[in-house]
Parts: sequence; C-alpha cells; structure tokens
Amino acid sequence: MEIINHRQIAQKIKRLAIEVMERNTEENELIVAGINNSGYHFAELLAEAIRGYAKAPIHLTRIRLNPAQPLSEEVSLELPIQDLNGKAILVVDDVANTGRTLFYACKPLLNILPKKLEVAVLVDRTHKSFPIRVDYVGLSLATTLKNHIKVDLRTEGAYRVTLQ
Repeated sequence: MEIINHRQIAQKIKRLAIEVMERNTEENELIVAGINNSGYHFAELLAEAIRGYAKAPIHLTRIRLNPAQPLSEEVSLELPIQDLNGKAILVVDDVANTGRTLFYACKPLLNILPKKLEVAVLVDRTHKSFPIRVDYVGLSLATTLKNHIKVDLRTEGAYRVTLQ
C-alpha cells in the first residue's frame, strides 16, 4: 500500500531542507552524511534541496555499514574523519526503525568532536530500541513490528514509500 507518493516526497524534502537551514543558519558549512543505499540516495536529494537555501557549502558523504550485521565490518565514511572535526553533521537515512542502523552509523563520529550532530529521515517509525533522536522527520508513522516500510527513490519522477 502506497503511503507517500512522488509529489508528497518532493514536498517533504523541500520542507526538511528549509527546517535544516533554519536550524543551521550560523554554520560555515554542513556535512550531509547519508547511510549507504537508500539512505544515501535520500541524502543526495536532501543535500541538493538544502543547497537551494544555503549560503554556506553543503558537503555530501556516504556512511558505509552493513545494517543487517553492523559489527561484521568497519563503519566508514567517504570523507576523512578528521575533516569532520568541529563541523555540523547531518546523518541521513531513509527510514528509522529501531534506531540500530543510525546508532551504528554514528560510531566513527565518536572519534572526533563535531560541532553538532543531527539526524534526518524520510520516515520515522515509533519502535526505537536504541537511544536515537531524530531531529528532522518527513513522516512519523506508528506501525506494527511486522509491517515493512519500503522507500523507492531510484526512479526519477516515481518516488514512493509503501507499507507492506
């Protein structure tokens, strides 16, 4: 069942970009760090929208991790970690379920001192098991644990979020 269509996703991305800029107007630059796969694609779209409102540079990087087994391999970023020290960082994923993926995605950031760390997701589910606070939410959704949220941002002009 489709819960968000392309037009609604585009509106949510625009609104999220405005919110991010409202809370980051004093920043000299912003690092947008998307969690690999769908989270990174959402981060690309969000970073592009933020650039439309930003005066400061917006840098996009990818956080690489295995969401199914986050301890099986090193969590890494495309940008050198020391380049993020003292910067405002926005960690981005498509869906926040239990918070586990976002929790482990922040692991490399524990070795530096960012100016601030915020989280943005397109869909936030209310089943958090990990101490993660989402700062920017496209859609907050209460579902059963058996439901699955699928985000499809691969086809230009046909973005959609479905509940399965």
